[in-house]
Amino acid sequence: MLFVVDIGNTQTVLGVFQGEHLVRDWRIGTDKSKTADEYGMLIQNLFSAVDLLLHEFKAVAISSVVPSLTQTFEEFCWKYLHLKPLMIGPGVKTGMPILMDNPKELGADRIVNAVAAYQRLRKACIVVDFGTATTFDCITARGEYIGGVIVPGIGISLEALFQNASKLPRVEIVRPKNVIGKNTVHSMQSGILFGYVSMVDGMVARIREEMGEPEAVVIATGGLAERIAPESRTIVEADRFLTLKGLQILYQINRKEESRTALPCFG
Repeated sequence: MLFVVDIGNTQTVLGVFQGEHLVRDWRIGTDKSKTADEYGMLIQNLFSAVDLLLHEFKAVAISSVVPSLTQTFEEFCWKYLHLKPLMIGPGVKTGMPILMDNPKELGADRIVNAVAAYQRLRKACIVVDFGTATTFDCITARGEYIGGVIVPGIGISLEALFQNASKLPRVEIVRPKNVIGKNTVHSMQSGILFGYVSMVDGMVARIREEMGEPEAVVIATGGLAERIAPESRTIVEADRFLTLKGLQILYQINRKEESRTALPCFG
């Protein structure tokens, strides 16, 4: 079995693959203060609840945008799984040309998403990831990653309203009945949900025009994808497991005969 980990700024998603099938998944809060042992105990408890044993895993693939936790999870893999993880980053084979000024600055999760989307569609596509930041990743019909867009995420936008406008409350991200709100809460919910959808559809239109791909397929992922996608005119699919699937694909690309190696020494 393959254990995959997507470490985001707000949430960390864990998954277990048997072959190409995702059989288990968990979403936990990202905590930079936790040690490898604390994550070890947490993950052991999650596994135990579904009768999984640590020694059953043959490989690990990890995508991280939190540098301080990259080493923490690498240590966890050595100590608890006795495995050297595949860490997505420079030097890892992706099978996808990255046509950026500095490919090394591209976030690991973004290339993982791009690979997963293109492997499935084999045509020009745009991945919209609704995370701490909302990102748009653009892939040509030839399977080239040509760049993208980064905007503040929905959660960040809501928190900014609450922090900087003294009379505005914190609100849930839910669909109001109408675009025109009759009270403050509904007005904020409309602005966040419908305003964000309009931003997404508008950006997609601009991206398609610049790419010269008017039919580029749009896939959404991330924690809020399933709330945004139904309201969008351009998003055709929401797949909250896209990153995990991409990690499984990249593991297959980079797989070596020997995944187990000697244990390192941690001081």
